[in-house]
Amino acid sequence: MNSAQNSLEQVAISFVYRPVDILINLSVAFIFGMIVAFVYNRTHKGLSYSQSFMLTVVFISIIVAMVMMVIGNNLSRAFALVGALSIIRFRTVLKDTKDMTYIFLSLAAGMAAGTSSYFLGSAGVIFFSLVAFVLHATNYGSLYKSEFVLRFRTLTSSKAPYSDIINEFSRTANMLHVEPSGDGQSTKITFDILMKKDKDPEEFSRKLAQTDGVSEVVLVASKNDVDY
Repeated sequence: MNSAQNSLEQVAISFVYRPVDILINLSVAFIFGMIVAFVYNRTHKGLSYSQSFMLTVVFISIIVAMVMMVIGNNLSRAFALVGALSIIRFRTVLKDTKDMTYIFLSLAAGMAAGTSSYFLGSAGVIFFSLVAFVLHATNYGSLYKSEFVLRFRTLTSSKAPYSDIINEFSRTANMLHVEPSGDGQSTKITFDILMKKDKDPEEFSRKLAQTDGVSEVVLVASKNDVDY
């Protein structure tokens, strides 16, 4: 009876992390989180960038590492933490579905650091980073690389001098919206523009703005490429 009790005590003690191990695991989790945040910063596209999301990724990695060390191999602690964390409600909506992958990576990196699986965590984070940079550089999955929405105002009495410029710079131009002004002196027109590969969007907007009778020129990327 005493031998069995001693063995159980030794097993319980063996899963208690030493202070040095705790500091190392938390430091490794911090490094993993910083790498994930750096990759997110360098590969992000669109308008939904958030500095707070970068900080959240780092914090999650550290917190998960600490949680893993608290749980250890104690099943009762695991159930207790699940019950405690179920009280928390996360109401933040991610604007970009790709951001969810960085959350999962941060969780996995924190779990690897918390369980002292340094090689697994390093290999996973490095491999993910390489894939992210390759997909970012190749613009993988993009259907339209040169699609824009053109909006400008033209005088009603004008004989559409902008048509030649649009044909010069675009492969296709589909009219989306026409909005006459209240006084009937001008009209706001919106086009869906697919730019030619050898044409510069800045030069296109600048040349169109210099056209007689054209004002308020706005050229923005299409929703196919920009995240709102």
